[in-house]
Amino acid sequence: MSTVTTFNPATEKAIQSYDVMTEKQATERLEACHRAFLEWRELTHQERAPYLRKIGQKLRDNADELAALMTNETGKLLKDGRGEVELCAALFDYAAENGPGELADEERAQGLNGKRGVVSYQPIGVIYSIQPWNFPIYQPVRVLAANLMAGNGCVLKHASICTGSGLRLRELCIEAGLPEDLFQVIVIDHDTSDKLIAHPKVRGVTLTGSDGAGRHVGAVAAKALKKTVLELGSNDAYLVLEDADIETAVKFSVMGRLYNNGETCISAKRFIVTDKVYDAFVEAFVAQMQNITMGDPTDKNTQLGPLSSQDQFDTVKEQVDASVAKGAKILCGGEVPDRTGAYYPSTVLAELAPGMPAYDDEIFGPVASIIRARDDEDAMRLANESRYGLGGGIFSKDEERAVNLARDYFDTGMIRINSFGAADPNMPFGGVKNSGYGREHGGFGMKEFVNVKSIFLP
Repeated sequence: MSTVTTFNPATEKAIQSYDVMTEKQATERLEACHRAFLEWRELTHQERAPYLRKIGQKLRDNADELAALMTNETGKLLKDGRGEVELCAALFDYAAENGPGELADEERAQGLNGKRGVVSYQPIGVIYSIQPWNFPIYQPVRVLAANLMAGNGCVLKHASICTGSGLRLRELCIEAGLPEDLFQVIVIDHDTSDKLIAHPKVRGVTLTGSDGAGRHVGAVAAKALKKTVLELGSNDAYLVLEDADIETAVKFSVMGRLYNNGETCISAKRFIVTDKVYDAFVEAFVAQMQNITMGDPTDKNTQLGPLSSQDQFDTVKEQVDASVAKGAKILCGGEVPDRTGAYYPSTVLAELAPGMPAYDDEIFGPVASIIRARDDEDAMRLANESRYGLGGGIFSKDEERAVNLARDYFDTGMIRINSFGAADPNMPFGGVKNSGYGREHGGFGMKEFVNVKSIFLP
């Protein structure tokens, strides 16, 4: 029987090994989840809500333990792990509070004859959730909370490097009173995963990952006529317009590039800076980036921890090296420290052009790409040239104009004005183009995997 082993990326020491399940074992878990769903769906939304609230409280009660586990498995800063746990608890609270209203039956008039109609949002079954390692608790929770409220069951295939986090999340859900089989965590390989997608008891598939993974999973699911929600990679552009406040732009640009060690789909990655403020922004931005404290992710003074694994370190290094080989200029960073652990320094690249990884692709690490724009219009054009469209940002003193640009012209799913932040329970999360489709949070995720029924009354 094959195994997967988790490693601490800061120390390179092994944490724990787990047996990889056979197709038969994984299928048994899936079928058990379906049986639990048949009972869970009988509860009303109001009856499901207390379960979610108890899970949220259980997460808060174990926040320190969960944060330490995530730090050990992925290298994220301990303080970021605590913040992640609180966000997860807030997502359960949000679903419990808002789900009964969002999913309530709606009475409508039939437009042709004036008779009555009812629109009902009914659960469909087992949702198969394939999640990455960068937010070991949040990624599965944003699927789980919404779908438990909708009445569905959930089977999680987590990234192997944070297997322990996925399994502990399930234990805490059960401790909080959730039926034991309703949320399953399986440790399987990609071939078994593809077979589960096609299993008749799987009614929907959701993936967070790269656009390459999205193409594969989307194709396998489409062949089986399964609905998917795909939240894929991005190369988010933050525009520094001609009237930007440089201090504000630099503050949130550094924060946006280094949050979660730079391993975030909605990180600020491309900084498209107008010619008028280019020199001022670059000078201040580089000054802050080169003074970042990198080190032990459990130390409260550390600002940048290691990347999640040696494989991730190798990928980031190769992307930077390839960009430099094609003419990119390193303004700071780029030199790998001689130390144990998957540490990559905060790095700023400039003089970028199409064809370089730092221009075209997502770099999942603390590497900032600076691109010069002629003016505001050119900045927006460059931002939208990307094949991705998840998030982005605009720095401008004219908030009304920035909102208009964000709404009417920025071809992404989420835009920050003069700020940076991660997810919010009350705002939809998702993107366009190669960043995927579908929405989570803000009530939208609770309706992605339901049967929207039209009931016509006489």
